Amino acid sequence: MVSYKRRKERLFLMNKIRNVAIIAHVDHGKTTLVDALLHQSKTNLGKGFTESSELIMDSNDLEKERGITIFSKNASVVWNGIKINIIDTPGHADFGGEVERVLKMADGCLLLVDAKEGPMPQTRFVLKRALELGHKIIVVINKVDKSGARAHHVLDKTLDLFLELGADEETAYFPTVYCSSKYGKAAKEPDLAKMVDISPIFEAILKYIPAPVGDINKPLQMLVTFTIGDNFKGRIAVGRIYSGKITAGQDVMHINRSGEMKKMRLTSLMTFEGLGKVDTPEAVAGDIVAVSGIPEITCGDTIADPSASLGQASLALSLLNIEEPTVRMTFSVNASPFAGKEGEFKTTRQIQERLYRKLETDVALRVDPSTRTSTELSRMSSGQATAGGWVVLGRGELHLAILIERMRREGYEFQVSRPEVIEKSINGETLTPFERVLIEVPETYSGVVIQKMGVRHGELQNMTTEEGVVRFEFIISTKEFFGYRSEFIVDTRGLGIINSSFLEYRRNSGNSYARDRGSLVAHENGTTKLYGLIAAQGRGDLFIGPSVPVYAGQVIGQNSRIDDIRINVCKEKQQTNHRSSGEGVSEHFNAPRQMHLEAALEYINDSEIVEVTPKNIRIRKLDLNSY
Repeated sequence: MVSYKRRKERLFLMNKIRNVAIIAHVDHGKTTLVDALLHQSKTNLGKGFTESSELIMDSNDLEKERGITIFSKNASVVWNGIKINIIDTPGHADFGGEVERVLKMADGCLLLVDAKEGPMPQTRFVLKRALELGHKIIVVINKVDKSGARAHHVLDKTLDLFLELGADEETAYFPTVYCSSKYGKAAKEPDLAKMVDISPIFEAILKYIPAPVGDINKPLQMLVTFTIGDNFKGRIAVGRIYSGKITAGQDVMHINRSGEMKKMRLTSLMTFEGLGKVDTPEAVAGDIVAVSGIPEITCGDTIADPSASLGQASLALSLLNIEEPTVRMTFSVNASPFAGKEGEFKTTRQIQERLYRKLETDVALRVDPSTRTSTELSRMSSGQATAGGWVVLGRGELHLAILIERMRREGYEFQVSRPEVIEKSINGETLTPFERVLIEVPETYSGVVIQKMGVRHGELQNMTTEEGVVRFEFIISTKEFFGYRSEFIVDTRGLGIINSSFLEYRRNSGNSYARDRGSLVAHENGTTKLYGLIAAQGRGDLFIGPSVPVYAGQVIGQNSRIDDIRINVCKEKQQTNHRSSGEGVSEHFNAPRQMHLEAALEYINDSEIVEVTPKNIRIRKLDLNSY
């Protein structure tokens, strides 16, 4: 039996912990704020970081390149003797699986809102999740140093959002801190000149975020929220202890998502210090820890007291409630004429192992091999494509595009079909997902936005103009919204801002949007020549330049008309003994349109597929024999 003194010590430890998640819309400054909190708390960042290091939590290359948080991460700092576990969350709705499980570990949240932009679609998404869990919210109006900042207006809009999402009176009276995470300063008023350091954020956390609730004398209950692979310790499970205590090397009961129970022994117990994990002999309810020794553990599983038996299944904690996927794509082995030349991992077994390994850490992802006889796979089997594959389901285009890009950089070679929405059939009625789209553009480009969204049957909900900037709110079917982002960037010369988030499933109206221009398709195998490309560019927009290997059936550009046409871009100029004066002087080759992964996925139609390798992104026709 645990002594009274020991119980008191453990209770004291619980009161010395705060678990806080930082939630916000994409690019509203979460990771920059975490940088300031880590630096000013004098946290030991470990090797590879200095006092001037930035975006410390965005350790993944994709996160650094895109400037967004994709994978949630933990860090801890100590302020006035209190250990604060900080969880940096993704802001994009496509990574809702990450947000969902992260919020399960927290007792409160810092909601960051841009002092100029105000609440955005993902602000609504993450705040809704936090309110559903009953978390205490501290609103941080960030970027008050930004030109055009309107802190008080944004605060009013944030209050409106709280009320719109059904917040009760106590929650709606949220504490507010104004901040410039770029300069590492904060205060209770939006005056940058009066700000000194980031300490008002820490003070608000200690004052308003409650200590974790849990009974240290009850049996052990720990919910696993994500897993990490380790070459030495195997699979590491990270989660929060909801009751009891856990010690290194102890026996525990592993309860999986299906309710199956298996007795296991922990090989290590770690807690978070700064950015890293350190071994600890014991941890109590309320803390966030990492354990190893359970090889088959995954997100949503429970680690319980070893005395748990079939009659004590109630020790299993409630499963993580993850929203259903809304978009699917078909992955298959690369079957182009260039197959196997550029990738290290290209076989069916290697691709399947990688996809199923991703399922262990991404609770919002699904892989369905049972639909390998679906329509798109049957189309792939024509020509030179393979008849085997996997239907991968995710929360959105970006969710799946990030998975594809990570696999590509890891050396995988494969091909993917066009993204398509997942529709539901309820009571004989077909329901399709709809998006809420917020657009902000200079007034000059408002006409083209209304025109393009109108063609896609977007419903204009709201439109405001302020200081030459027009803000639109549309509701649009997800399947008709596909492909618009790339057009939007071109139409607005890169000056517009577009954000979307899943709204709801609605009755399918039967409307559809099809690409109104065909493709330029390579006529033969070979290497592109400048002479052939110059002749071809009059037919449309090219995707490739000279000296690029191509094959018959590869899409090398977009036609200016609705149909597909074959183009000989490998044609060379015939050599003669005569040359007229000025010959070739007026010839000009336009820079080709760069088709990165997301642009390629948005471009293709049902007759095309994207070939993905570590070195290239190619678009090709499904049926190569037709070309």
